Amino acid sequence: MRVNSENLALLSSQFRGYLEGERVDQFFETYGIQFSAGHWCAGGFSDRFCRSYAETPLDESAVGQIARVAEAGIKGIELNNEMFLDEHLQIDDNAIRTVQQALQAHGLIATNMNTNIWTRARFRMGSITNPDPGRRREALEYCLQTVEIAKRVGTRSVQLWPGSDGWDYHFEVNYGKQLDWFIEGCVEIARKANSYGLLFGTEAKQKEPREGNMILNTTAKAALVAKTVNETLGTTAMGVVIDYGHEQMVGNQPADSLYLLKRMAVPIANFHINAAKYNSNDEDRVTGTDDIWRLAEFCYAAVDTGYEGWFGEDQFTYRMDPVRAMRLSKELFANAMKKALAIYSIRDKLQQAQESGEVANVIDVVKRILTCE
Repeated sequence: MRVNSENLALLSSQFRGYLEGERVDQFFETYGIQFSAGHWCAGGFSDRFCRSYAETPLDESAVGQIARVAEAGIKGIELNNEMFLDEHLQIDDNAIRTVQQALQAHGLIATNMNTNIWTRARFRMGSITNPDPGRRREALEYCLQTVEIAKRVGTRSVQLWPGSDGWDYHFEVNYGKQLDWFIEGCVEIARKANSYGLLFGTEAKQKEPREGNMILNTTAKAALVAKTVNETLGTTAMGVVIDYGHEQMVGNQPADSLYLLKRMAVPIANFHINAAKYNSNDEDRVTGTDDIWRLAEFCYAAVDTGYEGWFGEDQFTYRMDPVRAMRLSKELFANAMKKALAIYSIRDKLQQAQESGEVANVIDVVKRILTCE
C-alpha cells in the first residue's frame, strides 16, 4: 500500500464522508490498495440444500465470470487450475488463450491461482497427505501442474487450500505423520513456484469439508508449515493466505494473526475477505456486514505490518445478485479501510493509550472514528 502523511491528510477533505461509486476507486488508487475477487464470487451458487440458487441461469464459464467481476468494478481476479484443464486433466492451451483474451478485453489482472484438488473424489481421503503413497504422489503432481498453469497465466502467487486433508474422527490419522507428509509436499510445490518467481501460499481453516479438523486448522499451524518449508529451502518461498472468515470460525482475532506472521517472518501470500459470525461456519457473506471494529482493526494491522498484496473477495452470496454483492463488498471494505487509515494517522495517540494499560483510554481514541461516518 501507499500510505504517508500527505495522503492521510486527504481523509478529512477529499475522502470525507461515506465512500461510494467513483470515490471508492479514487480512494484505492490514492492509497495503493489492490482489490480483487475470486471468480467464484461471480456465481452461480449451489450447495447441498439447493442445486442452483439462480432462477435464471448464469453464464458460469470463465469468460462469463470474468465479465461479471469486471462489471462490479473490480480490478483483479483469482482463478483456479481446473479452468485450464481438459477432460483428461491435462493443460488446455485453448482455455489459457480464452481466459487471457477475456482478461485483456475487460482490463482485469489475474492475481492468484488456486488448486482445486479437493473437488476430486479420488482425493477424498486427502491430497498430499493421502494415506495411499501412489495417490499422494499423484496429488503432488497435480499441485505442481497448477504451478505451471500459474506461470503461464501470469499470476503473482499460487495457492493450496487443503480441503480434503485432515480428519473426521478420533484416531483416524497419525497426526504427526500426516503433518510430515504435508510439509514434504509443500517443500516440492514451493521449490517449483520459487523457481518461477511465484509465491506459494497455503490457507488455514478449522473445518469444512473435513468435519473433525482440516490439517491446517489455525493460521499459527499454517505459519509453522511455511516457516519449516522456507528453512528447508533456505529461502522465503512460502507464505500463508489469511481468510478473514476462517479466522472468525476458529474464534481468533484476525488482526493478531498478521502480527504473528510478521514476527515469524512468514509472508502473507494473499488475503481473502468476507464476513462471518464468531465461532460459526464458513459463511462467506458480504464484507463489512459484521463487527466493524474487528474488520477495521484487521485493516489497521494490514497497514501497520506493511502488507503489499491483494485484498480478494471470497464470498458465496447465494440469495443476492453476484455483481451487486461484489460491488457492495468492495464499497464496505473501502469504508472500513478508511476508518483504519484514520486511526493509523493518530497511531501515536493509540500507542500511548495502549501503553497506559487503561482500555477506556483506547476506546476514547478510536470511538468516534469507528462509530461516526
